[in-house]
Amino acid sequence: TAEEVTAGLDLSGRLMLVTGANSGLGYETLRVLALRGATVIATARSLDKAEAACASAGAGRAIPLALELTDFDSVVAASGVIEAMNRPLDAVVCNAGIMELPTLEQAYGLEKHFVPNHLGHFLLVNRLLPHLLGATQGRVVVVSSGQSFNNAPAGGIQFDTLSGERGYDPKTAYGQSKLANVLFARQLARRLAGTRVTANSLQPGVIMTNLGRHLPWYTLLTARLFGWAFMKPVEAGAATQVYLAAHPLVANVSGLFFRDCNPVIVPDSYLQDDAQAERLWQVSTGLTARWLA
Repeated sequence: TAEEVTAGLDLSGRLMLVTGANSGLGYETLRVLALRGATVIATARSLDKAEAACASAGAGRAIPLALELTDFDSVVAASGVIEAMNRPLDAVVCNAGIMELPTLEQAYGLEKHFVPNHLGHFLLVNRLLPHLLGATQGRVVVVSSGQSFNNAPAGGIQFDTLSGERGYDPKTAYGQSKLANVLFARQLARRLAGTRVTANSLQPGVIMTNLGRHLPWYTLLTARLFGWAFMKPVEAGAATQVYLAAHPLVANVSGLFFRDCNPVIVPDSYLQDDAQAERLWQVSTGLTARWLA
């Protein structure tokens, strides 16, 4: 569990950011990091939700913050609040996301999964990089999924149809955004080589959280009836992201994909495709340029 992998750690004095901290894995990440002494900036889509999460988690040092990753102006406003704190930032845990919207939805003319799951976090992390670089050892932790290789498009990121208008499929769209998470962390690690900031991504496992609210009813029913046989509890699902955000054993580890607190290589996937990671970075920079300045 997240508590077990951080047993004995003292995170006092550290400032960490967790997106989507109001439920599921994000909430458990908030709770455990605060339990170990960190000051946690806990974001949710509304300030009310962020405040409720901080109060429920008993996180006295937590700072609630409204952040809507689908709205780039909201990302800029939230990063401005953090910049005004004028403090080094020890970790950013990119946890929030949406999953398998049943019909095509768009934001900024792009398929919607791609925007909050990838571009919102891309923009947030890049705006906060000076504060991460100012920490003794900054970390970026990007929560991906097994869908990054199980259901991603056959050719990797479909750069020619990011609008999603060509044959939209919920699983493929979600998988593409999760592949983007891994490639983003990998390319960020390459760009930060030689600095004190690391970047890694992870697969938390199959967990029943609010993320799956758009799944078909029969999938949800199966999970409720038989999930005990193949699903992790939230306490175990949050372990890897908390481990990557806090544990000294991975202080100098960067650019890898983790599962169950260990780095893994997934053969026959695009997770290690550096050319595609570089192209994704360039495309993402272009799509968010107005808000990156």
